[in-house]
Amino acid sequence: MTMTVDQFLERDLTTTVGQPLRVAVYSRIAEGIRGHVFPLGSALPRETELGASLGVSRTVVREALMLLEEDGLIVTRRGIGRFVATSIPRVGLEELRPFEQALSDGDRAVSVRPVEFTMQPTTDFVSNKLALDLAANTWFRESVIEQDGEPIAIVQEHFPAGRYLSDVSPAIAENLQAAAEAPATLLAELIERIGPVFGSGVCQIAVNVAGSSRAKLLDLGANDPVLILTQTAELDGTPIYLAKCIVSSRVGHLSVVQASQA
Repeated sequence: MTMTVDQFLERDLTTTVGQPLRVAVYSRIAEGIRGHVFPLGSALPRETELGASLGVSRTVVREALMLLEEDGLIVTRRGIGRFVATSIPRVGLEELRPFEQALSDGDRAVSVRPVEFTMQPTTDFVSNKLALDLAANTWFRESVIEQDGEPIAIVQEHFPAGRYLSDVSPAIAENLQAAAEAPATLLAELIERIGPVFGSGVCQIAVNVAGSSRAKLLDLGANDPVLILTQTAELDGTPIYLAKCIVSSRVGHLSVVQASQA
């Protein structure tokens, strides 16, 4: 069932501690543009209509619309109104989204091949990132992202197991095993099943070499350079998702779309 504009806008806004309300409004409208709730080239509702639907002031809406225009998502036609751009910039690493989407260039097919899904004892690395005690278990999912059949990245995803997860998100706990069977990252499949999952995240970027085991999956030499993207995400202030993406140099460049401070 296709969501109408009114249904999309009337969903509760998700904000994190210290996040300006204009950023939450920006994110909601940007999500609607990229998800084609607002088709390319279409007119946006007026500021007063957006404010009423989102439950915020007209000033907050105006500030969010200014940010959207700076980022090339909308355009203003003087005396007529604001419109969705006829083409929108490709999103880079600045948005919390599945790695297969971040690595897609839009021209070549990207697919996800699951390799492993198991419950494991936590490690120092995982426990530090997810704020778990060392007695906890975690779910581990490894997948290979392929572009036109060629491996370009490995994605290793971690979720807490048992009550560490179900107490924070019963919906994720209920859907996780089924999501692991899909040809997608866990994050992508969970979003498909239950909608936007997390409120905020952090992506750290480092450079390393492939190493012997990862090199085999990526069809690289053990000493070939790779980019390591480590992503953590929170729900209601609790970190429950950790992903490491090992990216081959075959990917080319990755983008971080920047905007001026507002």
